[in-house]
Amino acid sequence: MRKGIVIVSLTVVLSTILAGCQIGNKEAEQGPDNNAVASAVSTPWIGTKNTTRINTSDPVEAAVLVSRTLWTAVSDSNRPASVVLTDVSNWQIAAVSTDLIHHPSNGPVLFFEKDKVPEATLAEIQRLKPAGAAGNDGIQLIIVGPASDAVVKQLDTLNMKLDQIGGDEPAAVAGAIDAYYAKVAGELPQAVVIGSMDSPEYTLPAVNWIAHMPEPLLYVTKDEVPEQTVQALNERGGNAVIYLLGPESAVSSGVEEKLKAYGSVTRISGNDPATNAIAFSKFKDEATGFGWGITAPGHNLSFLPADSTLLAVAAAPFSHLGKHAPLIFTSKDHMPEAVMGYTAEIQPKFKDSPAEGPYNHAWITGDNNAITAEAQSEIDDMLEISPVSGDNPHSGH
Repeated sequence: MRKGIVIVSLTVVLSTILAGCQIGNKEAEQGPDNNAVASAVSTPWIGTKNTTRINTSDPVEAAVLVSRTLWTAVSDSNRPASVVLTDVSNWQIAAVSTDLIHHPSNGPVLFFEKDKVPEATLAEIQRLKPAGAAGNDGIQLIIVGPASDAVVKQLDTLNMKLDQIGGDEPAAVAGAIDAYYAKVAGELPQAVVIGSMDSPEYTLPAVNWIAHMPEPLLYVTKDEVPEQTVQALNERGGNAVIYLLGPESAVSSGVEEKLKAYGSVTRISGNDPATNAIAFSKFKDEATGFGWGITAPGHNLSFLPADSTLLAVAAAPFSHLGKHAPLIFTSKDHMPEAVMGYTAEIQPKFKDSPAEGPYNHAWITGDNNAITAEAQSEIDDMLEISPVSGDNPHSGH
């Protein structure tokens, strides 16, 4: 019989730490309620010994809680340079915007809605007080994609330096982000990730990588390479290093052949969303350094349901700071067989004492309706350091 584990709330501890960000901050006190998200989500964080849950399935709230977890903003050393803002209703544009998390922003992606910026987003920007990206003309806010006049007007009231990467067509915005990144960084990454703009369940594992490393995400459809993607690839002078993410059911072999005109092509894929995400987590190109290459213990993973497209974008910064984590898709009530096998493969083992380490950890994003407490318990069990002998990991404690 499986023994359940007690889910312990970290709300008191983390809320106390994060509330400390507001002590003596008169400017923050004059703005919107900086506890807006905490009041909207009664238990923002739920932790077990090997997992931490962002306890909401609302993308706007999740993005804010991820930001509060990673950027304490109590000093310049843990304050973001800039914040990326994008429309919560467009997953394709939101996904490619994560390329700006590491550089130039060292900051989160937060969401606005069609005609307004949610109070929680405004409050989080004021709490963060982005310092301005030194390598990007001091920009503090970057809007990615279309934004209504009402949204821009609200952001203008923050009196922060704002830039915008416009456009409403995902492939075009992806190409514009590629060019923007190259301009700010002073160089164009030769490697790119190519994903389907029609199949988020196969494309989204890319967001954790591009939030962590310089390679952009460019789009194709199942059977076509958009002209904007061709233009971005042509900037690599025929020497692009292309990593194509997803099986032929998402991106056809015909598109793969077309892409070979612009450089080398390596497909990374699995036959379903779970195995596809695992394949990307395990992949490593030793020649270029591209890929997570996680095949051994001592790592962090980010768990989400496969249908939580905007939550994947909200959680992307978990690959940028702290225990860097690739995205793994799981099911609501249990770990799929492939995910169970992968966590067993990388489960830490000890010979004499569990104090030897190493240890695994997981971020889980979504409330109990997305991933149940039982599923969180199962993930926790599979990450637990265990004796090499194969005995119960809890024996002798």
